[in-house]
Amino acid sequence: MFESLTERLSRIFKRLGGKGVLSEADVKEGLREIRRALLSADVHFSVVKELTERIRARAVGKEVLSSLTPAQQLLKIVRDELAGIMGGEVASLNLRGQPALVMLVGPKGGGKTTTAGKLALYLRKHGRHPLLFCADPFRPAAAEQLSSLAGKVGVPFRDGGSDPIINLRAVVREAPKVPVDTLIIDTPGSLPGQEEILKFLTELVGAFSPGDVLLVLDALVGQEAVGIANSFLPLGTTGAVLTKLDGDARGGAALSVRYATGLPILFVGIGERPPDLEVFHPTRMADRILGLGDLAGLFEKVEEAAGKDLEKLSRKVRTGEFTLQDYLEELEAIRRAGPISQLLSRIPGFGRMADDPELERELVKVRAIIQSMTPEERANPHIIGASRKRRIARGSGTTVQDVNRLLSQFEKMRKLMKRMGKKKGLPPGWESFLRENQPRL
Repeated sequence: MFESLTERLSRIFKRLGGKGVLSEADVKEGLREIRRALLSADVHFSVVKELTERIRARAVGKEVLSSLTPAQQLLKIVRDELAGIMGGEVASLNLRGQPALVMLVGPKGGGKTTTAGKLALYLRKHGRHPLLFCADPFRPAAAEQLSSLAGKVGVPFRDGGSDPIINLRAVVREAPKVPVDTLIIDTPGSLPGQEEILKFLTELVGAFSPGDVLLVLDALVGQEAVGIANSFLPLGTTGAVLTKLDGDARGGAALSVRYATGLPILFVGIGERPPDLEVFHPTRMADRILGLGDLAGLFEKVEEAAGKDLEKLSRKVRTGEFTLQDYLEELEAIRRAGPISQLLSRIPGFGRMADDPELERELVKVRAIIQSMTPEERANPHIIGASRKRRIARGSGTTVQDVNRLLSQFEKMRKLMKRMGKKKGLPPGWESFLRENQPRL
């Protein structure tokens, strides 16, 4: 996710971090490089202009130049402004009415139907009782696809047939008896000039006044998302969902939509599986764009996958009690739940490893090394001396150098996680961590 942009920004801040004291000229040159990186990432030009002006207003002054750690202070400003341009706060569904109506609209091929199924699963996991309704009389296969998704995620389905408005009214009346408290309405995809579909969507919105009208956009279209979003604003869209974010190396849509259209981004699609829908957190996304990971998102994934108490794990991280046994258990839990790359992409410094085709082989080696340790060694890695390392290497089919590398990388990660758990904002030492920590065995 956003690999290209993250790599460029990381290089900029590594270079600035190596200077120690920054002059005003250094800061201005850094801002020019940030601007070029954003434009290369296909961020809408109006957003790039606003974002760089916000950063410049704070960066060229005492806040940065008088700081003892100017590069880190500049990074914090960029982080804050990136989060702000994407909305700042987490946006939520309105879910008003009995039943609540959530209508999905958007262009063809944007992933509306798949998103409808993902959203149904998300709401069901959070205590709602959703129903999937197909309001697409223009595409015969739409109902079949949505019905299949409903079966996969375990929610009821209704087909609107040739007259979705009449049939939806009947479903709304029957909802309390089913019982259903949320109707997710999948609509036909529309392209510019398709007046018949736009007229139908306008009538559908007018007939039911849904509390949520979500625009589903393919993140891969980049800044074109702004023009597409503006064309759907007359329907009364209340928010956006970005799909295929896991395949977006640039980030233009995520950074452009909120500021350029006013629509908050509520969810993002990060994979093809039904669980691969996440609430959009602007600050967490800013961290990931800057290569700082997303530890809060990681813990939530772990809790969901392993059924563990999030606060217990967070407390271990904050107090430095996070052990190799915990590390192994969480890796295994996420591996069972889905692609391990989603876990590693959230850990600071592990972004490149997440997309490495040799990832699984490396992780097999990591598991073998940890599993060859005694419980005492997993809890207290500092007791692992030369003889223990030789025994662990023999037992895992690896080398002593492999064992040393894992122990070194784990210690760096544990210390960084502890600092991030104790402090708000950015921990000291992030530059050296990103520069030196290459998680390779």
